[in-house]
Amino acid sequence: MEAKNNHINYIEFKTNNIKAVKAFYNKVFDWVFTDFGPDYTAFSNSGLQGGFEQSDEAITIGPLVVLYHEDLDLIKAAVIDAGGSISKDIFAFPGGSRFHFLDPSGNELAVWSDIIIE
Repeated sequence: MEAKNNHINYIEFKTNNIKAVKAFYNKVFDWVFTDFGPDYTAFSNSGLQGGFEQSDEAITIGPLVVLYHEDLDLIKAAVIDAGGSISKDIFAFPGGSRFHFLDPSGNELAVWSDIIIE
């Protein structure tokens, strides 16, 4: 992907458990990881590249990253099955529907679909 001024190019998260967060995102979203030492892993195959940095501090909710999936019920079940938790259940908004979840490290993300679920 070509880097462009003013475009999101990379996103970085903190994690208390690199192994668990890698297993979660690989299982649910099929992301691919490259380790850079014991305290950092980069991810790809996600539409946007990024990474997770090992941290012993409490994870606070940072920026909301929104992923797309056409079947919210299917991906919601996958999130739960992989050890994530739902922080805001599926709701409609102008243009579609989405839900929010917490990954095993406490990062909050959302998944949206252009299908409006009522």
